[in-house]
Amino acid sequence: MDWMERLAEIEPLEDAEFDAGLVAAMQENASAALDRSIRFSTPTFKEYQSDELSGCGKNSFPAFSITAGGCALNCDHCQKKILEPMIPATSPDMLEQKVRDMILLQNLQGFLLSGGSNKRNEIRYERYLPVVEKLKNEFPHLKVAIHTALLDETLAKSMESAGVDTAMMDVIGAQETIEQVYNLDRPVEDFEATLAALASTSMEITPHIVVGLHYGQILGEANALDMVARYDVTALVLVVIMPFYAKPGTFVTPSTSDVGSIFLESRKRLADKKVLLGCARPPGMHKRVTDAYAVMAGLDGIAFPADGAVAVANTIGRPFEQEHACCSIKLGDTGGKATLERVKACAA
Repeated sequence: MDWMERLAEIEPLEDAEFDAGLVAAMQENASAALDRSIRFSTPTFKEYQSDELSGCGKNSFPAFSITAGGCALNCDHCQKKILEPMIPATSPDMLEQKVRDMILLQNLQGFLLSGGSNKRNEIRYERYLPVVEKLKNEFPHLKVAIHTALLDETLAKSMESAGVDTAMMDVIGAQETIEQVYNLDRPVEDFEATLAALASTSMEITPHIVVGLHYGQILGEANALDMVARYDVTALVLVVIMPFYAKPGTFVTPSTSDVGSIFLESRKRLADKKVLLGCARPPGMHKRVTDAYAVMAGLDGIAFPADGAVAVANTIGRPFEQEHACCSIKLGDTGGKATLERVKACAA
């Protein structure tokens, strides 16, 4: 039975429209997928529940914003809304106290440190890094991930010295997107320079590419893939533009076929690297189809998977596991093939 026929038998996907040619191409490339376990990530910085996987009520991997809801760039695609679910930590003391409270009361396993950018797409983390170092020394089990924005090698080395485990940054491949969407006067080369600075450290590096970042058009994604492929990154995280964050009428939603094609190209281009589908992507049936493509293309992880994703993994024979952590950082190793019954339990 080919994969199109198998998709037709999955109840959450019964009204979905798939590109038969793309599904066939993914099936032809099945050797890149079937031997790879896929990780379904359900981090606890937002509520999650599906018919196939359970969320976790404990705040085991929260996200903190050092600027609360503030961001000087106020990019067209985000309008600062991505900061809203994060926990404000607008001083080093506030961050330290909240982390300590969560370790004591909620079995904190790690956290994501983020924030809004200044007008140069920089986040001034310097005064927070001594707190990170102190916490890491006192609680060695903590895993710390950080959204870096643009930086130089000095700040990258400071993050490494503080004990940051995983560094994340957006890679943009089109100058038009930087200027028009990000409202930013920086060249494409600055994004590659940041990637190079991070890659010079011992941190795990997980660059992000936003599919459809240029108002929903596919522009610059191939160049961004070229940049990522030049460095020894730990993983690439793909996310899909979410037009409802933006000003009405400014963005269109990329087609699921375009998104799925980039998934397949990413798998081929980074054959020996982890390629993950991150939190952000359009909801509804679009998400169900997108996630099905991610499973079939051979991506290594999906954050907050849609209904049907587990069934697709089962029907094409991919092993899977669940982790209550940001998709860019792994807490422990569940090991082996997962089953639906097993991942229903909260692991945190």
